[in-house]
Amino acid sequence: MILPSKHLPYDRALLTVGAHVLTFLSRPKTVSALWEELNRHDVGMAAMPRRINYDWFLLSLDLLYALGAIELEGGLVARRIA
Repeated sequence: MILPSKHLPYDRALLTVGAHVLTFLSRPKTVSALWEELNRHDVGMAAMPRRINYDWFLLSLDLLYALGAIELEGGLVARRIA
């Protein structure tokens, strides 16, 4: 689930989805704005050929938060500065 495996393609692994989500966090955004932007840019992108559902998107945010890559400040999701 977190990493690709024999039964889970790389584009569905949470680590891959989380990395894709991080590319859209150049500035802090709400979860809904991030979801909409991800879906708007997903059409026709070679990096993420398969669309993900909202549950998988939230799981990737959970993973990024657990890894310390993002934080929630005032209702906005932001990259965590190391």
